[in-house]
Amino acid sequence: MAKGSSVQVLYELCKRTFSLSSASPSPQAIRKLAALLDTISPAEVGLKDGNLEDDGGHGFFGPNSFKNSARTARWAQPITYLHIYECDSFSIGIFCLPTSSVIPLHDHPGMTVLSKMLYGSMHVKAYDWIEPACMMRSQEPDSFPVRLAKLHKDTVLTAPCPTTVLYPKSGGNLHCFTAVTSCAVLDVLAPPYSEEAGRVCTYYHDYPHSSFTTDNTLGENERKEDYAWLEAIDAPDDLYMRSGQYAGPAVQEEFCFPGSCNVV
Repeated sequence: MAKGSSVQVLYELCKRTFSLSSASPSPQAIRKLAALLDTISPAEVGLKDGNLEDDGGHGFFGPNSFKNSARTARWAQPITYLHIYECDSFSIGIFCLPTSSVIPLHDHPGMTVLSKMLYGSMHVKAYDWIEPACMMRSQEPDSFPVRLAKLHKDTVLTAPCPTTVLYPKSGGNLHCFTAVTSCAVLDVLAPPYSEEAGRVCTYYHDYPHSSFTTDNTLGENERKEDYAWLEAIDAPDDLYMRSGQYAGPAVQEEFCFPGSCNVV
């Protein structure tokens, strides 16, 4: 049924590109994967703008992040995650965001992520850490340390547009999404989040560079507006995510080791 589908082709290319036993994918391999994602339409993954019903659902991004959904305002519009496929090497899924919803600033530790806008418009703000790490602590008691990051992107993406790629240490590894209109994003995460493997999603608050007193942290030609201090925070209480029912073609696996794969 799904053998000739775009989702099946995407799965097979991801399987060849990302392997726990192989070296990091080449730039050419990533470009090939991005080019394939560029061709995928909402209909090919079972989506129509606004066709998701509010079925209650449950959270994503780990077992504890969104258990306190009762604290969320009753009128809050949920961000819906449609799970397509996951194994130890990569995952494929879709985030559907209602207008004005926000996925707060968060990181992707040791991960490569390809994101394809399926429909709608979304504001993206993304940073990369400054290396070596530059840390500061305010003079306030019980304050938490902040780390310097450089702005990579602060723009609005509107479908159709090229697939974006972030890497473990470049390309905007820390990013925030804000839905300008109802929108959907097809994501490939390689490898996926895994608490057991130490790839835990951490959320951040960004402060302007001028918020903390520093000496010689920037070069003479660097603009302060291009830098921010990031502080790790708990998952926001008002982040309302739930799992939805993926309605597109399923992945058909030919080889799957028991316990290593999770397919719809």
